[in-house]
Amino acid sequence: MIKKSTDIKKNKGLGALRRSVPGWLLILPTILLFILIVWRPILMAFGYSFFKLKGFEVVEFIGLKNFMDVLSDTNFLKTLWNTVQYVLWGLLIGFPLPFIIAVFINEMTKTKGFFKVVSYLPVVIPTIATCLIWEMIYADGSGGLLNTVLSACGIAPMNWLSNSKLVIPLISVTRTWNFFGGTMILYLASLQSVDQSLYEAARLDGAGIISRVRYILLPHMSGILMLNLVRDIISIFQVTEQPLVMTGGGPNGASMSLGLTNYFYAFKYNQLDKSMALGVITFVLLIGLTYLYFKLEKKMND
Repeated sequence: MIKKSTDIKKNKGLGALRRSVPGWLLILPTILLFILIVWRPILMAFGYSFFKLKGFEVVEFIGLKNFMDVLSDTNFLKTLWNTVQYVLWGLLIGFPLPFIIAVFINEMTKTKGFFKVVSYLPVVIPTIATCLIWEMIYADGSGGLLNTVLSACGIAPMNWLSNSKLVIPLISVTRTWNFFGGTMILYLASLQSVDQSLYEAARLDGAGIISRVRYILLPHMSGILMLNLVRDIISIFQVTEQPLVMTGGGPNGASMSLGLTNYFYAFKYNQLDKSMALGVITFVLLIGLTYLYFKLEKKMND
């Protein structure tokens, strides 16, 4: 009897395995690409960070020296603080904007398709081109678009990207304009799944847009909002292209980020070993922040 029961369980297990084979075959290319493109470089960076490198040629094992050199750099703490400021400004400007625009588009009865296209268009513009466009907008003197508008209003031109207090917020505006459309589309798709009868009932009961967002939309979309919060933090923490193209890290290192420092280590100073070490440090910081976030979220939900 026991043997028969064991055989039945074994046959069920084999049957489930056979049924799952087509699914595994379908996702196998994605898994292989993920291993080759994502995890292989990460593991290689971890390994190389413990060696002295000449190009990609291993010279000798030096343990934690690369990490100590990076952490003892006098500009490391300033660069880390700049990166934190990028995250704070990026979340302040870029996190609520896609949701607000998605709600407004969702409320429209006409021209909804037009505003979807217009809002998404910046996403298809390459990042470098976006940076060059906004660099011209922020240009100092009478040549910049912002200063041209100010001059037309009788206001003296201002220094924008050369102002150390404004440079990070201005770069954050550029980055938000370039990428908010993709997140907005995700929010808009999520809004389509809201129970319309509940939404219309609230509207008929006299609930305003703020009340409908607070009591209907936010509870429904809390999951995707939290997911995008983590994604935004990870993405902004690695900001590189915008300060590279628009300021080169200036003025006086005011816009230098960890990602740009990593780029300079690798391609400007030809110190790939230190670049690997800084990449590992950034990876560990992001893993720590992500773990802390999920712990806090679990504690709040409990």
